[in-house]
Amino acid sequence: MNPPSNTPPVQSTFPSLELLDPSSPHVFQRPAKCINEGPDVTTFLTTKAYRDIGIFILQLNRSLCPRRVHSTTPEGKPNETIQTFPLTSLPREDALPTPIRSLRRLLNEAESLIDLAPPDPGPRRFGNASFRKWSSLFEERSSAMLDELLPPAVLSFGNPPPDALRAKDEITAYLLGGFGSPQRIDYGTGHELSFLAFLACLWKLRFFPPATSDGEIERLIVLGVVEPYLRVVRRLIQTYTMEPAGSHGVWGLDDHFFLPYVFGSAQLTRPIAGGSDQPMPTDGSVRGAPSTGNVVKADTVAYWRETNMYFSAIGFINDVKTGPFWEHSPILFDISGVRDGWGKINKGMIKMYNAEVLSKFPVVQHFNFGSLLSWDQDPDAAPPAHSIHLTNQPPAATSGTAAPWAAGAAARMPPGGPGIPYSRAPWAGSPSGSAQGPATTVRPSPPSGAGRGVDGERDEGTRGGGGSTDAQIAMTKAPWAK
Repeated sequence: MNPPSNTPPVQSTFPSLELLDPSSPHVFQRPAKCINEGPDVTTFLTTKAYRDIGIFILQLNRSLCPRRVHSTTPEGKPNETIQTFPLTSLPREDALPTPIRSLRRLLNEAESLIDLAPPDPGPRRFGNASFRKWSSLFEERSSAMLDELLPPAVLSFGNPPPDALRAKDEITAYLLGGFGSPQRIDYGTGHELSFLAFLACLWKLRFFPPATSDGEIERLIVLGVVEPYLRVVRRLIQTYTMEPAGSHGVWGLDDHFFLPYVFGSAQLTRPIAGGSDQPMPTDGSVRGAPSTGNVVKADTVAYWRETNMYFSAIGFINDVKTGPFWEHSPILFDISGVRDGWGKINKGMIKMYNAEVLSKFPVVQHFNFGSLLSWDQDPDAAPPAHSIHLTNQPPAATSGTAAPWAAGAAARMPPGGPGIPYSRAPWAGSPSGSAQGPATTVRPSPPSGAGRGVDGERDEGTRGGGGSTDAQIAMTKAPWAK
């Protein structure tokens, strides 16, 4: 059952993505390209769109953190249980809120179009051209899908004049951009970002039930919409052999996705007190969580992929790639050695998302801006410091390949190999100096020349002459960067 429409907004010290006032006039825009060259990324990091994307990701991320629930036994004794949110915790379809069910139907209909556009037979070097037919079918039918599944109060939010653009015109662009490029027959984190933007726009248009203090609706968005969306895209990738968009090759986190690593690590973090404003843990894991090093074990991945988004993403890699995990996914392998638990990994993933998605020109150059995710400047943002991450220049060959936040688990790559520099995200806060204690992991060692430093410590000699990554950190200030 949906919460009543007069439910008061949740009071929290954590910011929530703003809702539009339906009684105030709003001028919608058809989203347009604003990032045309490298320096425009610096401007993007001070926009309202960047602020809103960051807030929305943190909302969704925190909703998946395990909770400590306090109760009283029949004998009157205090009792504490740990509530976790695996993929299998999603309620029955008929028990889901109507907006969640509607989006799930939209995804089902999008997937069903694959049967109407079977892949062309024969080998293809760069993707199967039948994806263009699928994309054309989806575009043709998207308008009718939205009319059927979304209420007029959302599609025509604020009752604009007959000759004015409607909310539907604005959100359609993000929806269509969320399933890959029909021109290039590829898919990457920029398309994933477009679908996230589609959901963020629906949030601002009051499509979802009001937020509550325990993050229930945000959880349903991730488990009930984002995960099914990822499953549809994975089928598209496999059916049409879609290329990675803007891939770094093995030096990227993942060929296609990033968000499942953020949300999946959140599912396994140390619990916080339910109903409280306790911040996200920056170290530790929930009791019973798999070891961070178990991502290299196929049987463990096969078991956990049914309940956890991180392992589901790893499982897809195992489905489409062969060979040693450390070889085809060295960054994920490096991260798997983090000793401070899934909380540390979750914090690092948010940092990395900012650096490798939102701060990279090849990714965000394709993002379009309208009135809901606006290019207008955030009045509370400070100009970001100059950073190599804010240009469209390729990284130097001597840059480090390891994630700098994965202290104690950095991979040592062959000399002269390519690398990706990372920066700290503005919303990640200060690094934690404490740990719950090292986690014991048993992990296979890569061959000589692609291994780890002595006792698992970072080999600074492979990272641009041992220079500190702190010198490359670009900090911006936003209301949610507390």
